[in-house]
Amino acid sequence: MSKIRVLIADDHAVLRAGLKLLINAQPDMEVVAEAAAGPEVIAHAQAAVPHVVLLDLSMPGAGSTQTIEQLRLVVPSARVLVLTMHDDAAYMQAALQAGASGYIVKKAADVDLLTAIRAVHNGRTFVDITRPGDATLMPERQRVHGDSQAGGQSRPLSPREADVLRLLAQGHTNQEAADRLALSVKT
Repeated sequence: MSKIRVLIADDHAVLRAGLKLLINAQPDMEVVAEAAAGPEVIAHAQAAVPHVVLLDLSMPGAGSTQTIEQLRLVVPSARVLVLTMHDDAAYMQAALQAGASGYIVKKAADVDLLTAIRAVHNGRTFVDITRPGDATLMPERQRVHGDSQAGGQSRPLSPREADVLRLLAQGHTNQEAADRLALSVKT
């Protein structure tokens, strides 16, 4: 089985080092390149041809949406997963419109990040914004289960998944939904 090739693009060296340790510890993933600024991302993506580009929105150089658009042109097979501190629907929508396949905030758990990398690598859309009460985001959150390569068709939600989605759409936080359903927040 070939590994998921990941390019980490973030201007904070300590964060890149931590992400590299986390990703390289996975049996199905490897970091193939790192970049600290927009123009570097494009050059490293061309050279390394990653499957997934883990991209911070707040890097020096070209604007984040410009970088996403350039990546989609230069390495069309690469999927862009935005990893950002911006827990905001406007940033998320701009990133997805520019061609990103996923959006996850930096305060997410490491398990969620690894799930997101695998999801976008497998042709899915992964969106995780933790703002409670923003029901417009829930269909995007659900799409982590859908295969965007298969004409937008997705498998039906299980009854338990539907319960979780309903609570989130009603504005409950992940923790509140977990508590109401007697689940762990990770589940």
